[in-house]
Amino acid sequence: MTLTPELKVPNGLHLEPVNKLALKPILNAFNEDPESAYSALPWLDKNKDIRQQIRDMLFDVETQADSDEIHFWSIIDDATNDFVGLIGLGDELQLLHSNYNLGYWVRSKYRRRGITARCVDVIFQWLASRERFFRIEITVHPHNEAGLATAASVCLTWEGESVDEFIGIEIGNRTVPHRIHIIDINRGGDS
Repeated sequence: MTLTPELKVPNGLHLEPVNKLALKPILNAFNEDPESAYSALPWLDKNKDIRQQIRDMLFDVETQADSDEIHFWSIIDDATNDFVGLIGLGDELQLLHSNYNLGYWVRSKYRRRGITARCVDVIFQWLASRERFFRIEITVHPHNEAGLATAASVCLTWEGESVDEFIGIEIGNRTVPHRIHIIDINRGGDS
């Protein structure tokens, strides 16, 4: 069992394991920009109570905190203690041999500062320090230019690759094509 650790991020941020105390900051961030939240968190159903859906997600994350199947963090600004966003390694996988799917959501006022890339680097360094193989997926809607750029940057830094074919992902009872990017950590010679 591996607990989700607190991680220090360069330039004044840290990653705090998500728990039920994150509900209020997440809801406040959601209310600032609901459309970006729906885009980043496609499991949110617009026809259901958002507060309850996020509460359920936080409960699920907290109850699985030591399972090593998922790891989710709140991104926190050290100077202000502001909630900057969410980032996590989830278990909604598209490929057979993957360990995690990377997902993230950064509040609009914190975007275009390289926060996601810095957080991903710290998380992937933590995975690399565990000295075992991990395959990470990043799935991105093909019209999400910022998401595609972030995935490409992560692939460049971590020697990942983009799969040429689209992958169909179920969102709200319909299949939506997505690009998938794959990053192998601690690949070794035989993977």
